[in-house]
Amino acid sequence: MAGITTPGLNRLFLTMTHLWTVPADLPALAGHFPGRPIVPGVVLLDRVLLLAAQATGRASGWRIDSAKFFRPVGPGTTLAFELSTRPSGSLGFSVRDGEHEVASGTLG
Repeated sequence: MAGITTPGLNRLFLTMTHLWTVPADLPALAGHFPGRPIVPGVVLLDRVLLLAAQATGRASGWRIDSAKFFRPVGPGTTLAFELSTRPSGSLGFSVRDGEHEVASGTLG
């Protein structure tokens, strides 16, 4: 994580990347879907919100302004989560599986 902080969240310029490997025993995989487990999108968004809280110190009050999901993710997949500030003060996020974008969006 690297960043320059000036007073106020809207002045925080930050890029953060975090790797996470989906555990095979992740409770959210049970029944989603039998025979081919897929990580629910809400789990990816939860990880994004946790990382946003860690990166900014703002633990609550985040709003998901936009979110798009492009590919399914299964157990054992290592994902790269990237957060970056935007001039408006919002946070953009991207979730990647290697060279493939899995999800992206914006937090406000």
